[in-house]
Amino acid sequence: MPLLNPLDAPILSIDIDGAHVPPAWLQPSALRARFAAPPLWEPDSRGECPYVHRPLTPCSVLIGLLTHAEPTVLLTRRALHLNDHPGQISFPGGRKDPQDVNAEATALREAHEEVGLPPEQVECLGCLPDYLTGTGFLVTPVVALIDPSYQPLMDAREVEEVFEVPLSFLMTPAHHRHHEIEWAGQRRAFWSMPWPAAPGPQSERYFIWGATAAMLRNLYRFLVAAPA
Repeated sequence: MPLLNPLDAPILSIDIDGAHVPPAWLQPSALRARFAAPPLWEPDSRGECPYVHRPLTPCSVLIGLLTHAEPTVLLTRRALHLNDHPGQISFPGGRKDPQDVNAEATALREAHEEVGLPPEQVECLGCLPDYLTGTGFLVTPVVALIDPSYQPLMDAREVEEVFEVPLSFLMTPAHHRHHEIEWAGQRRAFWSMPWPAAPGPQSERYFIWGATAAMLRNLYRFLVAAPA
């Protein structure tokens, strides 16, 4: 089956009318409060129609927010030789191991293995709804705060690159683009949040799309939802 090239997918819409997230809501104290008393809300998407035929694989990813003065999101580019999603932008994470007691344990273990993130530098806030990928992974996104003194130490067997994107950029709905493309005999829709988005030679160097963008979109929906 040929690989889906997301850059070929036309943009159907850009969420220019979405609610604004005030900068104060992206600070650690506000994020802690939101997860301590979550709102009533619905995610934009709970997943994709699987196009592989195998049992679902439980996984977790860490949506890690580095608590700089302007918080950033920790992201990776997956190694090109991997069988699943090679070269794509993703969060640290992976399959649940038998010894993992919960989704947080999986996310912390994988983040430590992939990008050298010590668990003692992480404060887990909570989880977003599970997300089903087209490749058959049932992913639990674990949202966490990361000490800004953290220095990445990536495992080159799994990770090509580690980088950060401002949380405010990713939580701005005008940067959320909705696409559709015909692939493998079906219409497939997905979100993208290219970074940086400004014109120039580095424009859209990091094409954040698919499951990663969908989970970020769900984080946005969670943050702008009215209090319960």
